Amino acid sequence: MVCKKCLVSGRVQGVFYRATCQRRARELGVRGHAVNLPDGRVEVLACGEAAAVRKFIEWLWEGSAASRVDAVDVSDAPEHAERLPETFRTA
Repeated sequence: MVCKKCLVSGRVQGVFYRATCQRRARELGVRGHAVNLPDGRVEVLACGEAAAVRKFIEWLWEGSAASRVDAVDVSDAPEHAERLPETFRTA
């Protein structure tokens, strides 16, 4: 299992970006979350099989139909399986 923290910027709040992330993550079997940040970005934690996480991160550039993604900054995140949700959630 790999975990990646992604900070997504652009027009990604108020445009169903998080809900669309949740749907795509569940399709790929990726666990984690998507959370709005006060600065207008969305933080995405993506954990799962390396290939699924890679596909999901590539998809983050697409987002919802109303979103416009300007950047996706990706960094490694420590695995804390005991603290991960059973699936992908939004907050």
